Amino acid sequence: MKKKALSLLLTGVMAASLLAGCGSSDSGTASTPAADGATEAPADAAATTAATEEAAAAATTATEETAKPANGGDQGTINLWAFTDEVPGMVDHFLQDHPDFPYAVNSTIIATTDGAYQPALDQALQAGGDEQPDIYCAESAFVLKYTKGDMQDFAMPYKDLGIDVDTALKDADIAQYTVDIGSNTNGDLDGLGYQATGGCFIYRRSIAKDVFGTDDPAEISKIIGGGSGSFDKFWEAAQTLADAGDAIVSGDGDVWHAVENSSDEGWLNADGQLQIDPKREAFLDISKDLTDKGWSNQTQDWQDAWFADMKGEGAKPVFGFFGPAWLINYTIAPNCGGEKVGEGTYGDWAVCDSPIGFFWGGTWVLANKNMDEAKVDAVKQIVEWITLDSSEDSLQYKWANGTLNGEGGTKDAVASGTVMSKSDGSLDFLGGENMFDYFVPANQYANGKNLTQYDESINTAWRDQVRAYAAGEKDRDAAIADFKTTVSDTLGIEAAE
Repeated sequence: MKKKALSLLLTGVMAASLLAGCGSSDSGTASTPAADGATEAPADAAATTAATEEAAAAATTATEETAKPANGGDQGTINLWAFTDEVPGMVDHFLQDHPDFPYAVNSTIIATTDGAYQPALDQALQAGGDEQPDIYCAESAFVLKYTKGDMQDFAMPYKDLGIDVDTALKDADIAQYTVDIGSNTNGDLDGLGYQATGGCFIYRRSIAKDVFGTDDPAEISKIIGGGSGSFDKFWEAAQTLADAGDAIVSGDGDVWHAVENSSDEGWLNADGQLQIDPKREAFLDISKDLTDKGWSNQTQDWQDAWFADMKGEGAKPVFGFFGPAWLINYTIAPNCGGEKVGEGTYGDWAVCDSPIGFFWGGTWVLANKNMDEAKVDAVKQIVEWITLDSSEDSLQYKWANGTLNGEGGTKDAVASGTVMSKSDGSLDFLGGENMFDYFVPANQYANGKNLTQYDESINTAWRDQVRAYAAGEKDRDAAIADFKTTVSDTLGIEAAE
């Protein structure tokens, strides 16, 4: 594969994401979805022309590395664009497993750092020609721009690739939220992910035993209101933990993704005006309670103090984190302080139901409708293998079972429920628990209908104001007013009356 490393200035979260779980060998696909809360990078709408120019300048000095299928791939080249090396790594495996594939693949990787990826991708799609992307990736923070928003007209519906979409979705048992996000405004499927990012509550067993007398996931789920659709019992548990000297979460960011993705409405109303869903507005009070009542360590996600809480070295012991399976494998595990049971917090974790359904992160794979017609079938083969193939020779089966690079690799929750149903998600890191018992149903409760193409930038502005309010730097009305002003100034989106 020919890799143009245009902007590999990965942030701490991206660097951490490339690590496998503590003590386990890398599966070759261990890369964290760079969700809006992960990087809080500026949205494309706010990116400057300089970002595009820097990306272009980087391209002129890029190093290139070529890999081809065993037959040489002499029919031409498929161009793949991505923001981490995760999907390019998958395609490397595809080429190895399909030695007669007729194309080589050139991969262009531009990190989302400083908003560089989107403007560069947009420019490449609009320019067309031999170097245009044939396959491209978009993460949850901005995928709607490419499936329903300003750039949706470049995507080729999966049915036009020759995929029997209805049958394929049913056979693979793909969670509805990923289909909703990947469908265009005409209802056609333009993109799918390969990872399942439905969220659960990931907690410390030792703290559970000390405070609640049990570490059994079914019992802890009841104690925190798992599956209830309400945070009421969770806050009761938070006070019980606080009375024992523990924090229920590390910081407000640990709750934000559950709140954000369980809201009924997105940031924009039908007229394209800014609105604040009541559940998202309630995050102001949640954040302040976490601060004022001692329910958190007041950390900020993806900062050193947040990672310290994962190894039990924070200001107070932290009970748990909301997140998908990738948060375990590529964030908590590398920061647990150990590589086997008894070291750091390794083995002291478990998974139970979240009080409310949500998802966090994910990458959607799209095809360019303007590609050379001769490439369509080959692109279909790659896209289908990554997103819809549920056989035991598929990417998702090997990834779910940690066998992509041989036995003992990192296991992850994948998009196909069919694959998950025949896979073993047991991890020593979780005290032997099979995490799929909770992550599979979690995907069914996630909502994919409350996103907008501007979420990356709007979420950053909202969380900045929430933190200021929780810290007592401004009152509630000022925080909301300043949020609306920021969105207006940076995106030109006015608030609804």
